[in-house]
Amino acid sequence: MKLRVSSPVFKGGLHDARTATSIGRLLGPAFVVCFVTGLVSHFMQHPPGWLAPSIPSRPAWGYRFTQGLHVASGIAAIPLLLAKLWTVYPRLFAWPPLRSFRHALERLSIALLVAGAVFELATGLLNTAQWYPWPFSFVPVHYAVAWLVTGALLLHIAVRAPEIRAHWSRRSPGTLTLPAQDAADRRSLLAAVGAAVGAVTLTTVGQSFTPLKGLILFAPRHPDRGPQGLPVNRTAAAAGVGRIADEEYRLVVDGPRRYTLTLDELRALPQHEVELPIACVEGWSKSAHWSGVRVVDLLERAGARPDARVRVVSLQLRGGYRVSEMGHEHARDPLTLLALRLNGGELDPDHGYPVRLIAPNRPGVLQTKWVGRLEVLS
Repeated sequence: MKLRVSSPVFKGGLHDARTATSIGRLLGPAFVVCFVTGLVSHFMQHPPGWLAPSIPSRPAWGYRFTQGLHVASGIAAIPLLLAKLWTVYPRLFAWPPLRSFRHALERLSIALLVAGAVFELATGLLNTAQWYPWPFSFVPVHYAVAWLVTGALLLHIAVRAPEIRAHWSRRSPGTLTLPAQDAADRRSLLAAVGAAVGAVTLTTVGQSFTPLKGLILFAPRHPDRGPQGLPVNRTAAAAGVGRIADEEYRLVVDGPRRYTLTLDELRALPQHEVELPIACVEGWSKSAHWSGVRVVDLLERAGARPDARVRVVSLQLRGGYRVSEMGHEHARDPLTLLALRLNGGELDPDHGYPVRLIAPNRPGVLQTKWVGRLEVLS
């Protein structure tokens, strides 16, 4: 007796190529924006050797914009991806599973694309809440899978190009005319997906685009909540830093002319005021008023060359990003300070008392808190 394998039958006109293409026209750009801004974030935090000395310090709001856009586009992509998967999932049951070499490439690209996209959006969303229920390091794995997804997306577009082209616009030749009810259902589906994208964006983007902070409903951070009106990711307790006594604090500036400053001596130096944002990789950001000593003045006193890089070392005992480095553009920028005050008051311990770094166009994790040492690098 010969067994006959049959695939399930899915009824309805919305599981079709035209609907999938319509959603893909939005999902594709969201992925591209998320990927490009993610690359910016990665290279700002982990620059290759050839790029490290010359990462630009202007515009001062640059990282705030790109990282806010990265998180916003990633969140907006979630309902788009769910709608896309709902539209195309019947094809997962197509039989036979492999009909030709081209079909095998298509199935491979879909498998990689779906698995990678779900992984990227899920882990990225959990990262915004700083929840890591997995055993691997988030940053390198998220970065590597982003390249995998991009490659799978390009392969998928190349393989499906004829069908995508045929269904790209309403007047494309060869497009089947749907029954009136199916056409109305498609419009309703696309409207619902658009409403979902708008809802998740408007209720989260205020964490970085502060004019919309009043609409925040789902974002894990509110830009106004925290000591001195500024959120905190790593507290002094979490970093293993207690209250640092004023009389015990010393700043070591290690260069050709090495010297040490007490906190009173730092306070006696010319103080400068700047308005700069803290912009964190989790997507939140907030501008604040800072005052302190310009790093360039400290470097010139130490005899540093104009093209010298600087290593900033924290007094914290544990945790990542205890040490950060700045290229000469950041180190010499007059907006880069060792800040002593925030929004008119002394730094809160959770904001890095007694001294922290604040620099333009720089990820929040590199705005080193509890600074104890500046090292001039050749």
